[in-house]
Amino acid sequence: MKITIIGRKCSPRESFKAHAEKKLAKIDRFFGSEAEAKITVSVEKSSQTVEITVVYKGMIFRAEQSAFNMNEALDKCVDYLIRQIRKNKTRVEKKLREGSLAEVVGEELVEEEVVFELVRSKTVPVKPQSVDEAILQMNLLGHQFYMFQNADTNQINVVYQRNDGGYGIIIPEDE
Repeated sequence: MKITIIGRKCSPRESFKAHAEKKLAKIDRFFGSEAEAKITVSVEKSSQTVEITVVYKGMIFRAEQSAFNMNEALDKCVDYLIRQIRKNKTRVEKKLREGSLAEVVGEELVEEEVVFELVRSKTVPVKPQSVDEAILQMNLLGHQFYMFQNADTNQINVVYQRNDGGYGIIIPEDE
């Protein structure tokens, strides 16, 4: 697994990097050497946040946790990722089209598969807007996200409100 560690408002120490590689070895056994992991560490006044994003064959696995120190937050993230992989093992296997995940996860630790129930379908008019207009519209509606056609690129984009109070945008990528 290729691991990239990024520090925001901090510089992760070598001991943290070694700990991260050791902990990600648990996730590495699910995916092998083809996966890419990006660890982002940020420091706030009273807590430290670790975000792990693993990309493997077009699937994205993500966890974000905060704790008093980086190592504790990293441990929580890895545990969360492993739980999510085990919980969704059947779906992940179908998506990855590999049997190797079943050997590693183990049947006895997997919770029953939950069927996703779609309870509502909604159509929305999509008109060209700037990102600022889309954020304004999202806030006026009181939603956490808003889909729109980007006036600059003519692509469908999604703006969303982040937990830290900022905003993000999802832009489709051609493969």
